[in-house]
Amino acid sequence: MKIIITGGAGFIGGNFCHYMVKKYPEDQMICIDKLTYAGNMETLAPVLDKDNFTFYKADISDREAIDEIFQKEQPDIIVNFAAESHVDRSILDPEVFLRTNIIGTGVMLDACRKYGIKRYHQVSTDEVYGDLPLDRPDLFFTEETPIHTSSPYSASKASADLLVQAYARTYKLPCTISRCSNNYGPYHFPEKFIPLTIANVLNDKKIPVYGKGENVRDWLYVEDHCRAIDLIIRKGREGEVYNIGGHNERTNLEVVKTVLKELGKGEDFISYVTDRPGHDMRYAIDPTKIHKELGWLPETTFDEGIKRTVKWYLENREWWEHIISGDYQNYYDTMYKNRG
Repeated sequence: MKIIITGGAGFIGGNFCHYMVKKYPEDQMICIDKLTYAGNMETLAPVLDKDNFTFYKADISDREAIDEIFQKEQPDIIVNFAAESHVDRSILDPEVFLRTNIIGTGVMLDACRKYGIKRYHQVSTDEVYGDLPLDRPDLFFTEETPIHTSSPYSASKASADLLVQAYARTYKLPCTISRCSNNYGPYHFPEKFIPLTIANVLNDKKIPVYGKGENVRDWLYVEDHCRAIDLIIRKGREGEVYNIGGHNERTNLEVVKTVLKELGKGEDFISYVTDRPGHDMRYAIDPTKIHKELGWLPETTFDEGIKRTVKWYLENREWWEHIISGDYQNYYDTMYKNRG
């Protein structure tokens, strides 16, 4: 099979490329990435020379570029990770989120209609559900939870989900959607919460924590997420939404303290800062559906996942230091310009 992975130079998409290239050497993985600030060719370095991996630098909202790739490759399955995903950035500049997350999804869906595919999979987020109150730990997001967005980012992702469902119903396009909780693990962009915490400690800087650090997130180790998506695109029912959760709820403050403990550092690194506008209080996913239908459960506990993540950042300082310094933006030209 030929599988297009959009946003494959990003955090989750990059991990998915690594996972799929290794697990399915007989299949061809075709990565499309615009290489914005969060797209990093160094993330793809382990797979660039593999026979079953191909890379295209392209914007998913560029209809002509996407059409050319589809015409050439004739893919069987599409997994759309490509998205602007940082909530704070969406508050500062909503338009780029609308263009990539909504228009880009529409362009991909139209290409799927034109060329015919076996499955289109939309990678979404639990943030489309809004948030849950801190005083109701018995409540969880299910696939039936109404959409109730809080930021331009989550609104753009919810819009994309609705567009996918509309194409499935109107055009009978074979689609699935997954909504995941917060991911963490290797190759996570350093401005995100856990890698920022690790990098700041290693650089002897304070860790900014919003408000009192009471916001709760359900954390999912990225490799567990990759396994779930692999199951969905091969065995998931067309037209269905699957929630993917980690069963690892922690307050932001607990997350920071866990990282500090793993690094052998004290809590004096913590710096409380003014909370951001519209900050969701709690996310928590009920993954019962994907467990019952596809047999998936997360395999990585939060403590074990943090150990692996901290170890990776300690062993790969060059990767994240390039990003912080801005050097990684030159990586495409220096490492990839002669690759076809």
